[in-house]
Amino acid sequence: MQDTWRYLASRLVTTVLIVLGAMTLLITLSSIVPGDPAAVLLGPQATPEASQRFIEEMGLDQPVHVRIGRFFVQVLQGDLGSDIVSGRSVASMIGEVLPYTLILTAVAIGIAVLTGIPLGIFAATHRGSWLDNLLAFMSVAFIAVPGFVIAIFLLLVFAIWLDWLPVLGASRSGDFWDEVQRMVLPAIALALGWVGFIARLVRTSMLEVMGEPYIRTSRAYGLSERMITYKYALKNACIPTITILGMGIGRLLGGAVLIEIVFARPGLGRLIYGAISDRNYPVVQGAVLVVVVVFVLVNLVVDLSYSAIDPRIRHANQRDGGGR
Repeated sequence: MQDTWRYLASRLVTTVLIVLGAMTLLITLSSIVPGDPAAVLLGPQATPEASQRFIEEMGLDQPVHVRIGRFFVQVLQGDLGSDIVSGRSVASMIGEVLPYTLILTAVAIGIAVLTGIPLGIFAATHRGSWLDNLLAFMSVAFIAVPGFVIAIFLLLVFAIWLDWLPVLGASRSGDFWDEVQRMVLPAIALALGWVGFIARLVRTSMLEVMGEPYIRTSRAYGLSERMITYKYALKNACIPTITILGMGIGRLLGGAVLIEIVFARPGLGRLIYGAISDRNYPVVQGAVLVVVVVFVLVNLVVDLSYSAIDPRIRHANQRDGGGR
C-alpha cells in the first residue's frame, strides 16, 4: 500500500511539473510573438501615451520571468486575471464555454470507442476477409483526412444539401433534442479519425493477444470462442487503446478548436482562437492552463486505471516503487 501511495505521489509531482513547464513555455513564447498588443486592441489611432499606459497596466514591459512569477502567484490565489477588452473575469469566461467543449469531446470519445472497438474486434475475428480489407481502407482514410475537412463535408451534405440537421451554433434554449441535433455533426467530425485509429489498434492488439498461450489453453479447455474473445482477449487488448485515448484527449481538445470554428459553436477552442487574434494574453493563458490541467489529469487517471485492468501492471509499479 505504501508503494502505491508513493507511486501516486510521484505521478502527481510529474503532473505539476508538466503544468508549470507548459505555462512557462506559453508565457515565454507570447513575449516574443511579433505584433503590438496595444496597437491591436487600442487601434491605430491610439496615442503613444495611451499605448504605453496599456502596456504598463498589462505588465508587458516587465521581464518574462517576472510575468511568469506573477501569473503563478495569481493562479495560486485562484485568480486567472481579467479580460483586457471587457474587464470580465477570465475564470467566469472559461466557465461559460468549458462545458460546451467538454461535452463535445466526451461525445466524440464515446462515438470513437463504441464504434472503433467493435470494428476492431470484427476485423480481428475475420482476418483476411474482404470486410477486414474494407475496414482497413476505411480506417486509414478516416485517419488521413483532417477533421475540419470532414466537418465541412458533413456540413455541406447533411445540413445544407439534405437539410436533415441544424447548420450552425449550439442550442441556448435548453431544448435537449435541439442540442442533440446540433451535436451530431461536430461530434462525428471530431470522432471519425479516432474511430479508424482505435479500430486498427484494437485489431492489432486482438491478433497479438489471441496468439498468447493462455488463449490456446482456454481453447483446449473447451471454452466457447465468444467467451475467449470478449472475456479474456478483449480485456488485455484494450489496454493500449486506453493508453492512446488518454493521450488523445489533448488532441481531441485541440481538434475541437477547428470544429467549433467550422460549426460556429461556443467553446474553449473559439475562446482561445479569438483571444490569440486579439493578443488578449490573460484569456489565452487562463484557457490554455485549463486545457493543460484537463489533459494531464485525464492522463493521470488513465495511468492509474491500468492497475484495475491488468494486476500485472500494479505489481510492476509496486516493485519499481519498492526498488527506489
